Formats: sequence, C-alpha cells, structure tokens
Amino acid sequence: MISSSPLVIGVGVAVALLVLARRLLGPSAEARESKRAHDAAREREPPVEIGETYEFGVTELTDHHSGDEVAVGKVEGFVVFTEDVPSGLEPGDVIRAKVLSFNEGRTSADATFVGRA
Repeated sequence: MISSSPLVIGVGVAVALLVLARRLLGPSAEARESKRAHDAAREREPPVEIGETYEFGVTELTDHHSGDEVAVGKVEGFVVFTEDVPSGLEPGDVIRAKVLSFNEGRTSADATFVGRA
C-alpha cells in the first residue's frame, strides 16, 4: 500500500519538479564544455602520430576494457591511453609512451609505456 502522508506526497512532488527542471534547463555547464571539447577534437587532426613517442603527465589511472590498468594523459589536449604501465605509477608522474593506434573517430589514442621521464 502506498502511503498518502504529506511527507511522502511532498517528496514525490519535489522529485517530479527536479526532473522537470533538469529537462527544461538542459545539460550542466560541465557537460556542455565536455561536449564542445569532444566535438572540437573530432574536427582537428590528432597532434600525435602512430609509432612516435611522446612525453606527458599522467592525469589519472583507470581500468581499461581489457581489465588492465592504463595511464591517461594528454598531448596538446589530445587524450592518450597508455598500457603496460609499471606498478607504483601515480597521477602527476611524467612518462614517455609510444602511440600504437587511434580510437574510432580519432579523438584519442592508445599507446604503450616506454619509460618514466
């Protein structure tokens, strides 16, 4: 049985208003900026080349779809996912990585760890 207490009704109305406001206001400023950056990346040529080695700072470590941990960094704002990273690597470390391939759409690249800078 669904309660009809004023508190339950009030919570339901508040949730409905939040959902409605979200739909009317659209995405957040952060989401709009992310979309803008993604669209801009799709329109430019990647600043990296397959087979070349680049030096960059690690912005984060994340799990790859393969299950392995990868380092994420940027070269001229272009995202590079680096595999085969050694244990103990942390965000802020500077590494060298060799670019192996681009993702679909060429908005990021996959690379392999070459060494610490």
